Amino acid sequence: MTAARNVELPMIFAGVAPSRRRERVEESLASVGLLPRAKHRPDQLSGGERQRVAIARAMVLKPSLLLADEPTGNLDSVSGREIVGLLSRMNAEGLTIVLVTHDPAIASFARRTIRMRDGRLLPDGDGNAPP
Repeated sequence: MTAARNVELPMIFAGVAPSRRRERVEESLASVGLLPRAKHRPDQLSGGERQRVAIARAMVLKPSLLLADEPTGNLDSVSGREIVGLLSRMNAEGLTIVLVTHDPAIASFARRTIRMRDGRLLPDGDGNAPP
């Protein structure tokens, strides 16, 4: 599927009218900087661009919460910073983001971090507490 069709898919399942879907696809792809790549297939996009398509798809129905599991895990450092910047901007605009990462550099962007060790929550701010 093209990037546009990929972003449109959740709206099809949600019963959004076709005319409204086109408008929202454009808005969503523009918000992640990919409107010019709307007709490209995944094999024509970089890893960072594919991740931004996934974010656009997740955001197209305008949720109040975004769950992001290792959103930079398979990306080079430049693409990873772009994704973190995008998520930071969305958070500043009012979106609540729960982000899971093993990368302390990515976690440092969060206003609050909650750490786990061996399946147990650690006290806030205590990444080195004994189990």
